[in-house]
Amino acid sequence: MLYLIRKNYTATILNINVFSQILGLVNRDIFNYLVKNYQSDKHNKGVNSWTHFVSMLFCHFSSADSVRDISNGLRSTTGNMSHMGISRTPSKSNLSYINKHRDHGLFRDLYYKLLDDLWNRALVRRSELNRLKRKIFLMDATIIPLCLKCLRLGEIP
Repeated sequence: MLYLIRKNYTATILNINVFSQILGLVNRDIFNYLVKNYQSDKHNKGVNSWTHFVSMLFCHFSSADSVRDISNGLRSTTGNMSHMGISRTPSKSNLSYINKHRDHGLFRDLYYKLLDDLWNRALVRRSELNRLKRKIFLMDATIIPLCLKCLRLGEIP
């Protein structure tokens, strides 16, 4: 767990896990605009678009191999679900159904909107962002460069 100190609160320490902090970087206004635009929550069968997004990000960050791994992994974080913005964990059948039927355009457009948002905030060097402005045909996060840079994992001594 990481501890954050907010500037607004004097000496208030919040206990938030790393995954929740990564989710906090996603602008929810942009996400909600795209959900409304694509009407992806119209017939959501109990799993809204945000829960779907959190589940798919969890899949990549945890290197889950199946919907069972995703469902069980999210279920194991029962105390921290409110920090992720979800009320309940999706079942295996729900994840399979929404992966098959939900329009992928929501997540494609979210990627480009978040990229533009990062560009405007200039959180990273713009030359690094230029490398990201291209079509993504397959997104595979089995190796996450963020961890490699921060923790120096996988380097040969």
